[in-house]
Amino acid sequence: MSQEPTIGETLAENGVSRRDFLKLCGMVAAVLSLPRGGAETISTALAASTRLPVIWLHFQECTGDSESFTRAYQHANPAISGATDPTISSLLLDVISVDYHETLMAPSGFYAEQSRQQTMQNYSGQYLAVIEGSIPTGNGGAYCCVGGRTAASILQEVVSQARATVALGACAWDGGLAAAAPNPTGAVGVRQAAPNAPNLLVIPGCPSNPVNLVASIVYLLTYNNWPSRTSAGLPSFAYGGETIHEQCPREDRPKVQAWGDQAHRQGGCLRTMGCRGPVTRSNCSRVKWNEGISWCIGAGHGCIGCDTTGFWDRQSPFYVGSSGGDD
Repeated sequence: MSQEPTIGETLAENGVSRRDFLKLCGMVAAVLSLPRGGAETISTALAASTRLPVIWLHFQECTGDSESFTRAYQHANPAISGATDPTISSLLLDVISVDYHETLMAPSGFYAEQSRQQTMQNYSGQYLAVIEGSIPTGNGGAYCCVGGRTAASILQEVVSQARATVALGACAWDGGLAAAAPNPTGAVGVRQAAPNAPNLLVIPGCPSNPVNLVASIVYLLTYNNWPSRTSAGLPSFAYGGETIHEQCPREDRPKVQAWGDQAHRQGGCLRTMGCRGPVTRSNCSRVKWNEGISWCIGAGHGCIGCDTTGFWDRQSPFYVGSSGGDD
């Protein structure tokens, strides 16, 4: 049986030069706010590591986090986008091996279940469990079943043998939209459904930003642990700093009083229109989306606070009149 290639070898096979590889490591180090020498440490660790096996579970969700994940990679993939510069998201499928993902995998039915079981057996204690979607607890968990089993039972089995766990997106964090009042399915997040999930990292958002997922996984492969986390389990480099309002380029501009007014057309502050930037801590304005092309406020839409807990209930209404907005 041949030895699995290292990440460095995989990148070289995919046409990533040594220079581009170091550039990628430098960009990840910058996102993680690592001290001087961080890029070199990352490059040394990744070059010698093998790809991280991943079991990616889907429960009550819209597949938005997977869409964010795949679209970012498509945008970063030269064969699809025509781009030539390396991007952080282009690292994603080179540093992980997605062995089970219900949306992306070719097998179905019995063979899909077999793939999950084989990954658990072959990589026990080594694989990463990525959870997308909330877990229903009402009616014995009957509102979400896969292969005749409840979401809760599958979750608990998979995380019990995982090296680490990621609750990806708002739904996996605290139930998200499914848990919004009146929460008919009794939806909860990973922490509530599997309190013993090992080494849990929460990457919120609706959907989550793949850059933060990539940076966290690279950190795990480099330092054998997650980056520093907030009290809620979120990576501090992405969600523990300034509010979006404090970073926003519109902060000091005239406030928009109505959609489409002069201030709106000239990129004015959206706070009076319901923007939740003042209560949301996130790095959206720095990493943006689709490799830095834009972000919600950059596109003229107020922040809805999707990186805050219970945002569907606590941050709504997302659109208000001229007298709305939080002070």
